[in-house]
Amino acid sequence: MPLTCVAIDDEPLALELIHSYVARMPDVQLLGVFEDAISGIEYLDRKNPDLIFLDVNMPDISGIELAKALKEKPMIIFTTAHKQFAFDGFELEAVDYLLKPIDFERFSRAVYKAIDLKKYKANAHAFQDESVIYVHSEYRMIKILLKDVEYIESMEDYVKIHLAYDKSVLTLMSLKKILEILPEQQFRRIHRSYIIPVSRIRSVQNKKIQLSYVLLPIGESYLEQVKGWLGV
Repeated sequence: MPLTCVAIDDEPLALELIHSYVARMPDVQLLGVFEDAISGIEYLDRKNPDLIFLDVNMPDISGIELAKALKEKPMIIFTTAHKQFAFDGFELEAVDYLLKPIDFERFSRAVYKAIDLKKYKANAHAFQDESVIYVHSEYRMIKILLKDVEYIESMEDYVKIHLAYDKSVLTLMSLKKILEILPEQQFRRIHRSYIIPVSRIRSVQNKKIQLSYVLLPIGESYLEQVKGWLGV
């Protein structure tokens, strides 16, 4: 099945460019183009495309506001002449963020990210492997080897996955949400701000857990749970 998409942009030339680029990609089908956000929203209420090419700066409603208002969110590739909205795109888990003028090579790379993500979602059962998880970070799906996870830290609306070799991955997710996709017997929450891999526990003393390379506190509300699964 082709990747279905629509484009919403108040600049006719930008829509013509997207139309011409999509025509060069046999795996992609452009269902419609819209010069105003309201018409685009009305269409999206009736149809469910896989992807939206969405301009950020539009007179009636910004692309950022439109994306936040959508009840059913397809994948989004933001298009804009302004760099300062890239963080908003990251927060909305956009597939990519294209700066105008957009060349075909950069456009096609963004689209193939969306195609890969569609395939991943359609075959999610094939990725049910207790040795890895996938998280969305920096406009792409990142494969995390669970054996490399040192610990996971809450950072307001994000979690930071601390990995071996001083690497880390930041993803827009809560600790509660990431805990749902982690193997229950391998990872445990010990604090409102921390999840740890059980295999990395070296010692427990004075309401603190020593992991391979870091000492973390045990939250008061988690203390009895930790004692329970540690058998102490």
